[in-house]
Amino acid sequence: MFESLTEKLQRVFDGLSSRGRLSEADVDAAMREVRLALLEADVNYKVVKDFVARVKERAIGVEVMKSLTPAQQVIKIVNEELIAVLGEPAKLDLSGPTPHVVMLAGLQGSGKTTTAAKLALTLRKAGQRPLLVAADTYRPAAIHQLETLGKQLDIPVHSEGDKVPPPRICANAVSRAREAAYTVVILDTAGRLQINETLMEELDQIKALAKPQEILLVADSMTGQQAVNVAKTFHERLGLTGLILTKVDGDARGGAAISMREVTGVPIKYLGVGEKTDALEVFHPDRMASRILGMGDVLTLIERAQESMDQEKSMSAAKRLMKGEFDLEDFLQQMQQMRKIGPFSQLLDMIPGFNRMSKDIAPDVTDQQLRRIEAIISSMTREERRHPEVINGNRKRRIARGSGTEVQDINELLSQFKQIKRMMKQFGGDGGKRKGKGRFPSFPGFPMG
Repeated sequence: MFESLTEKLQRVFDGLSSRGRLSEADVDAAMREVRLALLEADVNYKVVKDFVARVKERAIGVEVMKSLTPAQQVIKIVNEELIAVLGEPAKLDLSGPTPHVVMLAGLQGSGKTTTAAKLALTLRKAGQRPLLVAADTYRPAAIHQLETLGKQLDIPVHSEGDKVPPPRICANAVSRAREAAYTVVILDTAGRLQINETLMEELDQIKALAKPQEILLVADSMTGQQAVNVAKTFHERLGLTGLILTKVDGDARGGAAISMREVTGVPIKYLGVGEKTDALEVFHPDRMASRILGMGDVLTLIERAQESMDQEKSMSAAKRLMKGEFDLEDFLQQMQQMRKIGPFSQLLDMIPGFNRMSKDIAPDVTDQQLRRIEAIISSMTREERRHPEVINGNRKRRIARGSGTEVQDINELLSQFKQIKRMMKQFGGDGGKRKGKGRFPSFPGFPMG
């Protein structure tokens, strides 16, 4: 997300950095480039206009013009104004007596049903007892889809088929939740155009009967300005309490995320960042601004790691690595744990400055490349993983056949793994100080020198 915008903004900031002291003309030229970058990212025109005006006003003030690092000051101002546009952090309101009712609304195809399951899983991890409600009686197989997701996650689904009116289904579900001590009820309503008066009236009825505490619009971020307009119309009709942006992992522009809070006044509460049921993130405006400016998002990366990885195994592997005892079995375990955090391509965006470093990395450094390395190690016997030195020519040919790779790939992996072990042993035995010179060795496709 934001790849295109981030690249353009970084070029602007690089230009400012090369000038040292800034004149008003320098700031004007930079703001024109920022304006163009935001518009190309499909950010709402009025949002762009107001944003650039605020940044320019501050950038030509004393705090920048008399600063020893004016370019850094401009970046700081842009960051602060981006956070202001994205809004204050807004948690799901689960205060008061249970059950808390959360109604999801939006256009057909925005990902409501999948989002309902993701939200239920997120809330269960937080200690809630969610009940999913299949209230989409119009879309073929919608009820079956939610029931399937509920079964996969072991989360109950309230369903009454496609003959009962959705408002009645929702009201019955709330009654069931109250009797069975479910703490949160998530209503998966049918997708509808905001101009379809009949279906919008149905949402009014659901709201009246189920009395939702939260009314969340699920919007496809890839629809850009359309998503903003849809949000405005739904908000005027229903009184939205929050937004969930889906498919943000596939949106290279990100304009909707920047525009929606400013235009509608409704806070973004969650981001859908992938197809898996655990790919739902709480929205943090400051972290999003940091990603947009190419400064990474270390906090989210740490949170994902803490949630997904076995900390004890990771610490044990780290100690073995520093002692030079790290073997391919350890490496395989770490790769498998990393896969739990998310696609490698997403992780790169969270590491400060890595979006630039990635340009110098071989083109085949992808999730596919990592899967290939994993396949190679998985094709080894336990003895070979723990003692790679026993892998001779015959074994290499067998491993290559088993992993669908070439013997050359096996040789490269083993050679570079040997270098890594040797170097880390030097680190560990010298209090963290590197002995020797030369480039930092790497795994296939990961030049680090």
